[in-house]
Amino acid sequence: MRWDNLGENPANPSTPADLSLFGADAVATRSFDAPEFRGVTFHEVRARSILNRVPGASRMPFEWTVNPYRGCTHACVYCFARKSHAYLDLDTGLGFDSQIVVKVNAPELLARQLASARWQGAHIAVGTNVDCYQRAEGRYGLMPGILTALRDRANPFSILTKGTLILRDLELLTQAARVTEVGVSVSVGFTDRELWRTVEPGAPSPQSRLDTVRALVRNGIECGVLMAPVVPFLSDRPEQLRATVRAVAEAGASSVTPLVLHLRPGAREWFAEWLGRHHPGLVRRYERMYADGAYAPTWYQRRITRQVHDFAAEFGIGPAGRGGTRRTAAPEEPDAAAAPEQLTFL
Repeated sequence: MRWDNLGENPANPSTPADLSLFGADAVATRSFDAPEFRGVTFHEVRARSILNRVPGASRMPFEWTVNPYRGCTHACVYCFARKSHAYLDLDTGLGFDSQIVVKVNAPELLARQLASARWQGAHIAVGTNVDCYQRAEGRYGLMPGILTALRDRANPFSILTKGTLILRDLELLTQAARVTEVGVSVSVGFTDRELWRTVEPGAPSPQSRLDTVRALVRNGIECGVLMAPVVPFLSDRPEQLRATVRAVAEAGASSVTPLVLHLRPGAREWFAEWLGRHHPGLVRRYERMYADGAYAPTWYQRRITRQVHDFAAEFGIGPAGRGGTRRTAAPEEPDAAAAPEQLTFL
């Protein structure tokens, strides 16, 4: 383990330039020698608030979110949350994958906010910006305290994750499910291992995530799958979609909900660089498909949704909202997720 006081080394590239945003004169960062954290820097901060309100114009099915981390070692090249690092004056490419902001006081802060007389017990979506069960959680262990606070207040919540580490907290999830509404959604966009290794290099394999779904269901925790992203021209052939839906059904998921790749600023540039290296023949097709903005054309999204729903019906499962997991977490609207928060660095 190594400590660096970046206040004494302003030239260090991992230092956020706009320190006034955090109300601190120095930034203490930590790095670990363990192989899984090699090359990763952690910025430990004390947040002033952990409950984030989603703007009213958002299309999200929830109003409040909790995100204990910023940046993510899953290193998914398409991650919409990359834009949020720009507000910290950190790089949205490699910096997003290796400069991780950790809100070390998240559990105690959430417990205090939930106990406030002003809090009305609204549903809270956890991990909708970056994964709350990324590798950093194995070191910092923030989620047990967060789940304890939600359980103790019988506050309904949902979790979205690619992380198998959620099984560590199975007992807490089970306890919470006895007193309130709990929804878990695991993100599995495809089952192609070659695609996974290049587009989600730091995330658990799709099979490991499906095994996690299976384990959650076996222990009485209802679990849906967010089939995200469906990657145009790489994971969208009917036989690929069918294979993924079949695997999801065999894992025991209560629902499957497709989401086509969207490319917001920050993610768009990083994905384009990846595409040019790994699939140069697709660059022009992507330029045409995303010429009008961050989202694939409506006709394409509807086609994918229809195909996935047809396959889901074939295998006896349905999309969320049709008897599946209620209030299943989904990614936040990118603009909402990118807003700067009130943080104080340790």
